[in-house]
Amino acid sequence: MIETLISILKMNTLDGLLKKIDNAPALDFGTIINDCVELYKKVWLKGFLMVLFIVIAGILIGLFFSAIGLGTQTDLFENGFNFKSFSKFYSMNAIYSLPQTILTSTLTLLFVGAFYRICKQVDSGINENDDYFYFFKKEYFSKIFMLGIIYAAIATVAQVLFMIPYIYVFVPLSYFAIVLANNPDFTETEIIKASFAIGNKKWLITFGTMFIAGIIAMLGILGCGIGLLFTLSIVYFPVFFIYKEVVGFEETSEIDQIGMHEDESSF
Repeated sequence: MIETLISILKMNTLDGLLKKIDNAPALDFGTIINDCVELYKKVWLKGFLMVLFIVIAGILIGLFFSAIGLGTQTDLFENGFNFKSFSKFYSMNAIYSLPQTILTSTLTLLFVGAFYRICKQVDSGINENDDYFYFFKKEYFSKIFMLGIIYAAIATVAQVLFMIPYIYVFVPLSYFAIVLANNPDFTETEIIKASFAIGNKKWLITFGTMFIAGIIAMLGILGCGIGLLFTLSIVYFPVFFIYKEVVGFEETSEIDQIGMHEDESSF
């Protein structure tokens, strides 16, 4: 009993999660895309609300920084366009907008993390209230704010180095929210390590499925642009299903299951 309990506790730690990632099976591209479409059919309205919250938050943050004179620079074409001026503008703008990026990243993690919890409930057939503000709780907010700072710092450095590094780190960064949603007790460092571990292990299929999901999401443009608000949430689903296949979702605590088995054996 004690040895089994210790084994389960280890599997619920970062080491256990990393072991699952190392032993992850090969994933099927078509299956992931199909699962994304099927889940979208079930949660499209919930996804719309999540995207709407993020868009509203982004607009408010943009207006605030513009009001205090720290808005995104838009003078790229004043002296004509060339690759050198574009590269300089791109890099400097990434640094200049860092405070804005930190706040935007933090709020995005808050809402997307909560959305993944909702998706997990729907996918598992659990009937609970949708809580889009779950991670705004005191015990989580400071942690996610620090994750937002780290997320923004990594993204900014990658952007300063121009596009290729940013394309690479975008995949591991995409796992921040799903790791947080399923392991809210992990420290910031553990969330980052787990995200980069699964992002590196499944980089190609993550990038490929997110790219296809992005193309599907662009169909929202046919709805006079505003349709994007209804379709954009699908781009978050590949990460959800890849994490599910690699790490798995625990429907019932394995520790509770041990207790149940013991109770049954006592009769």
